[in-house]
Amino acid sequence: MNSFKDREKGFENKFAHDQEMQFRAVARAHKLVGLWAAELLGKRGDEAASYAIEVVKSDFEEAGQEDVVRKLSRDLGDKADEATIRTKMAESLQLAKVQLMTELPGS
Repeated sequence: MNSFKDREKGFENKFAHDQEMQFRAVARAHKLVGLWAAELLGKRGDEAASYAIEVVKSDFEEAGQEDVVRKLSRDLGDKADEATIRTKMAESLQLAKVQLMTELPGS
């Protein structure tokens, strides 16, 4: 009985860890895509960093990434179409995951 509870607790801990890592990866990806968009908009330095934070915060409007796509589409206008934005978001998510994995202790 004890080993079953230990196993259950282990699965719960792994699930919580995986969810936290996914949240961190998505937030970092949105920051990266925000920095990319800021560059397209001619923003540099602190202004670019502030814009990237706005992009991250825009993800809290609704579940999924459509709120981020809308913000970027609206802000970028003719500088990038929706397909380009979605491609950049996917690339940024992959990069964010790699960055997080290399930051983990023991990596």
